[in-house]
Amino acid sequence: MTNSGVGGRPVNERRREQRGWYFYDWANSAFSTTVVTVIGGPYLTAVTRSAAGPDGFVNPLGIPVSAGSFFPYVISLSVFLQVILLPVVGAIADRSRRKKGLLALFAYVGALSTMGMYLAGDSAYLFLGLLFLIANLSFGASIVVYNSFLPEIAEPEERDRVSSRGWAVGYLGGGLLLAANLALFFARDSFGLSEGDAARISILSAGAWWALFAIIPLRTLRSRIPAHRSEQGATVVTAGFRQLIDTLRGARSYPQTLLFLVAYLLYNDGIQTVITLSATYGSEELELGQSTLISAILMVQFVAFLGALLLGALANVFGAKRVVLGSLILWTAVILVSYSLKAGAEWQFYLLAAFIGIVLGGSQALSRSLFSHMIPPGQEAEYFSLYEISERGTSWLGPLLFGLTYQLTGSYRSALVSLVVLFAAGFVLLIAVNVRRAITEAGNQPPDLV
Repeated sequence: MTNSGVGGRPVNERRREQRGWYFYDWANSAFSTTVVTVIGGPYLTAVTRSAAGPDGFVNPLGIPVSAGSFFPYVISLSVFLQVILLPVVGAIADRSRRKKGLLALFAYVGALSTMGMYLAGDSAYLFLGLLFLIANLSFGASIVVYNSFLPEIAEPEERDRVSSRGWAVGYLGGGLLLAANLALFFARDSFGLSEGDAARISILSAGAWWALFAIIPLRTLRSRIPAHRSEQGATVVTAGFRQLIDTLRGARSYPQTLLFLVAYLLYNDGIQTVITLSATYGSEELELGQSTLISAILMVQFVAFLGALLLGALANVFGAKRVVLGSLILWTAVILVSYSLKAGAEWQFYLLAAFIGIVLGGSQALSRSLFSHMIPPGQEAEYFSLYEISERGTSWLGPLLFGLTYQLTGSYRSALVSLVVLFAAGFVLLIAVNVRRAITEAGNQPPDLV
C-alpha cells in the first residue's frame, strides 16, 4: 500500500504508535494555549512597558519600538523565519533515518526555551523576546516533523480518525493546563504572588508540560528508512536544500494538491482570524468583561475536544471533504449570527463559542488527514512543511481584511462579517478539488470513502 508505511504491520503495534503520536499534541498544546494565546503576550508586553522610556518606546538593537508593538513584532519575525526554516526542516526529515531525533530536538529546544522565560527579570524584555522567538520556531518545526508521521502510522482509511483524535487530545491537554494556570492567576493573592509571578509560573508549567509529555511519543514512535538515500551530518543539510528546490519544482505536477492547499489557506486563515479577534470583538463591540472572555476561551478548548471526535466520526460516514465543507457552512453561520448580537449578550456569546468549539478542531484535523493522502511517497515532511508555512505565511490576510473593513466602516460587526469572503472562497475552491484524482496523481491508493 503506497505511502501508508504501515502495510503488513500488526494492528496492535500500529495502534501503539498512534496512541503515542496523539500525546505530542497533548504536550505542545500547552505552549499554544497558555503561552501564545492567553498569558505570554500580556506578560511580555507588561515587561516591555516596564523597560520602556518615558516616551513608551524600547530600543532593541537601536531600533525604536513601541512597547505595545514589541510582542506582535516578535510574532511576525518568528513567522518570517519559519517560512525560511520549515521547508528545509521538512526536506531534511524526509532524508534522515532519525526523524524521531529531529522531533526530540525541536520539542526540547522549544520546551527549554519556554521554561527559560521564567528566569527573565522584570525588565529583560529582549531576553524574553528571544526565548519566545526560539520556542515558537521550534514549535513550528516540531509540528512539521510530527505531522509527517501521520501517513507512516495510519492506513489511508484510518487517517481521519487518527488525525481527529490527535487534535482532540491536544485541545484537552491544552485546556486542562490552561484551566490550572488561570486558577492560579485568579487566586494569586492567596499565594502571595504578583501578576508577574503568576504569569512566569504559568509559562514555566507550559514548558515543563511540553517536555514531560513529549517523552511518550518519543518512546513509542519509530523512525523509518527514508525513501531518499540517507545521508549524515552537513551532507543531509545540503541535500535537504537541494531536495527542497526539487520539491517546489515538482509540486506543479500535482495541480489538485496545490488547489486543495490554496483552498485550505483561505478558509483556515478565516478560522485563525476568528479565533484571534473574537476576544476583541467581544470586548469592544459586545462590551463583555474579561472574565467572560477568558471563560469562553477556556470552554472552547473542551468543546473542541468533543467536536474533533464528532467530526472525525462523521467523516467515516460522509467523507472528510464533505464534512469540512459542512463545517465551513457552520463557520459562516456563526459569523452572521455574531453580527446580530446585542451588547452584553453573554449567554449568546457562550453559545456561539460552543459552536466554534464543535467545528474548530474537526475542520483542521480533517484538513490535515485529507492533505496527507495527496502527498507523494517519501516526501511527507516536505509537503507538510509547505502546508505549515503557507498557513503561517498568509495569516496576515484575515487580520488585514478585518482591519481595513473596520477602518472604512468604524464597525467591528462589519469587520467580522468581512471574513465570510475567506470562508466562501475556500468553500468554492474546495468543491473544485477532485480528491480522488489528487490522491492518484500523488501515487497513492485512495481510501474507499473520499
